[in-house]
Order: sequence, then C-alpha cells, then structure tokens
Amino acid sequence: MGDVAIDGSSSSSDKPRRGRRVRMTGAERRQQLLDIGRALFAEKGFEGTSVEEIAAKAGVSKPVVYEHFGGKEGLYAVVVDREMRQLLDGVTGALTAGHPRELLEQAAFALLDYIESYTDGFRILVRDSPVAQSTGTFASLISDIATQVEDILGMEFKNRGFDPKLAPLYAQALVGMVALTGQWWLETRRPKKAEVAAHLVNLAWHGLDGLEAKPQLVGRRKS
Repeated sequence: MGDVAIDGSSSSSDKPRRGRRVRMTGAERRQQLLDIGRALFAEKGFEGTSVEEIAAKAGVSKPVVYEHFGGKEGLYAVVVDREMRQLLDGVTGALTAGHPRELLEQAAFALLDYIESYTDGFRILVRDSPVAQSTGTFASLISDIATQVEDILGMEFKNRGFDPKLAPLYAQALVGMVALTGQWWLETRRPKKAEVAAHLVNLAWHGLDGLEAKPQLVGRRKS
C-alpha cells in the first residue's frame, strides 16, 4: 500500500503524475521546423506559407522560428539548399559507368529517383520564389548537373571529330530534356520509371548517334 498522510489523504507519491512535455534540443527543433517548412512550401509555395502556420504546426511561437532561421526566407533558403545538394549529389554519385549511353541512363535514373523519393523537394525546386537569387534556381541546378555531363560529351565529341566546344550546349539540352520530362512525370507517374528512362535515353542517344558535325538550317530563315 502507498503511504497515507496524517490528514488521511494520499501522499504525493500516490498521485498520478502529469505528463510532462519533453523539450527538444536546439538541433531537434531546427530539424522539426525544416521538415514542417519543407512540407508547407511544397504544398503551398513560398508566398502561400506563413511563419504563423509553420510555428502553429510545430507547436511553438513565431519567435522560435525567427530564432533558428531569421524568418521565412531563411528557412526556405536552407530547405532549397538541402534539396539542391541532395539532387546534385545523387546525379554525381550515379555517374559511374564507362560507356556514354549507360552514363545517360544513370543520369536519367538519378533524376527520376529523386523525383520519386523526394517529391516535396522537387516541387519546391521547380517553383519560382522571391528568394531564388540567394538560394539558387532550378535553372542553376540544371546547369550544375549539365556541367557533370559536359565533360562526358566533350570526350565523346572529340572521339567523333565534332567540336568539343559545343559540348556545353548539348549538355544543357540533354539535361533540360530529362528535367522537363521529370516535371511532367511527377504528375502522371506513367509510364513506369524504367520505361521513361529508356525512352529519354533512346531519344538522346539516337539523336547524338546521327549528329551532324555542321548542321544546317533547311528553312528560309537563316538568322
């Protein structure tokens, strides 16, 4: 039996303890705010998301958000930076093959894998925002990925007798094609990922296979 106080009431040791709220560490709170902000930015965009809503979902006051990120812009910048690094690292790490066609397949799969696994992140990256200048844009990210492909194309151009100085142009075109197709596939999810990758590489590879060293315009317009 529990001890009984002199006045007949139960002692404090018998009273049910009230559930105490566990305090998060600074790092845990920061990660929580990042997760909440990421989901809201993906759903509503930068303009449609407010600090009040972020704070409410986290169960904290607005000053806590400002304390960690300085405001909505700061939180958004960190979210975008993380997503850009996630995608760029994924593409860079995927390019391991020696044959150019397989490298194209790996690049296509890397982007489609990211879209499938980090859907919220991809939605954020393809949105425009007022703070894009400080965080980088989707276009700048595509340019970074194209740089990875550029060296591969440059070597292939040189082997085929084409001007390797044109490799950046073709790299931008190829990566842009995959990225825009990825945006479309994000909504449809058909056909299956492997089939999408196969068709992208089919167009890219056979387009490169029949590449003319000095293409000419066939229409009347020449400039």
